[in-house]
Amino acid sequence: MSYDLDFWKYKKDIYLDNKTVYLKCSQEKVVEGLEQLPIESIIEDVREEFHNWRIEETLNAFKNPNGRSSFQIFTTTQFVRFDCRGIDGLDMNRIIEIMLKYNCPLYDPQVPKRYDLR
Repeated sequence: MSYDLDFWKYKKDIYLDNKTVYLKCSQEKVVEGLEQLPIESIIEDVREEFHNWRIEETLNAFKNPNGRSSFQIFTTTQFVRFDCRGIDGLDMNRIIEIMLKYNCPLYDPQVPKRYDLR
């Protein structure tokens, strides 16, 4: 089963329709009102957290060596999406915790709901 986890950060005092933001970001559009994200730092944190997983760096893909779970990271300057396949809740929570360090709460398009910090 695949599941995607999506993250972005609003600029101060701005809050937009989350579903619209998700759709625009997924189409690689720039969204007024979103912060630029430190993508390289985020990717490095993911690499450190999942250091024991096999990493295909050119694809930003991570595969669990102990199972069939994997994820791939898609980014723009404002948006990070983790396309997860077969990942358990504990590993998803590890991803969410990394992104919370950057003040980027989870948007779950499957629900759809953003789990805001405010």
